[in-house]
Amino acid sequence: MDKKIGFIGSGNMAQAIINGLIKSQISQPSQINVFDTDTSKAEALRKEVGTSIASSSKNVTENCDILIVAVKPQIIPIVLREIASSIKSYHVVVSIAAGVTLAQLAEYAGHQVKFVRVMPNTPAMVNSGMSSLTPNSLIEPNDLKDITTIFNSFGRSAVVPESQIHAVTGISGSAPAYVFMFIEALADAGVLGGIPRDQAYQFAAQAVMGSAQMVLKTGCHPAVLKDMVCSPGGTTIEAVKTLEEHGFRSTVMDAAISCMNKSRQMSEKIN
Repeated sequence: MDKKIGFIGSGNMAQAIINGLIKSQISQPSQINVFDTDTSKAEALRKEVGTSIASSSKNVTENCDILIVAVKPQIIPIVLREIASSIKSYHVVVSIAAGVTLAQLAEYAGHQVKFVRVMPNTPAMVNSGMSSLTPNSLIEPNDLKDITTIFNSFGRSAVVPESQIHAVTGISGSAPAYVFMFIEALADAGVLGGIPRDQAYQFAAQAVMGSAQMVLKTGCHPAVLKDMVCSPGGTTIEAVKTLEEHGFRSTVMDAAISCMNKSRQMSEKIN
């Protein structure tokens, strides 16, 4: 990609994106410019991967084609109003802030700005992220192709309408936390069964990762894959029965729905 990419914010997600871009050779470090109010973070990133440091949010905007705003939702209005006069017609501005709508982004920076709203997740930090991409009406096919290339550099991405972003938050953006809890619970059971904790985490995490890969690579329905493990009268179907008795699936659904509702509330509160 021959585009210059700018970042406002250099937290964990920004670092994951930058590392993905560089490792996949989509961008050279010299093409990536970073501004962070915490200058020590930007400097550490420069020393680690060779990115350039911008002197201000306006400076990074003026020296890029694609701008990724990687700050907390409550900071978005401040940042976008600050750089509004520096955004040109060729810029594509990406927001990864949860709960901030396309309409709100346009209100802060201007209604003629090309915006893409993105919901990534933390597995991006190990090149296994999943990101939803939601462009506004000004985004052209080539713009969306560039953004897709960026977010595919550290995992997968899919274009979704804005009406589905709360659902994406519930089943993908926040879901790693639920999965980590599941892995922890499995490992605790392993420890109870006599397996050393480090080894229990390894068995449990690998089982989760391998199962996820089976869903993605085989294209089979999860229920079909589950049935493949459940032998008649066997140990697995006994475990499945226990999970069903305790409302495993309905509890997971309720948790995700709670997350979606919170996401909606956040959108309403951001001004």
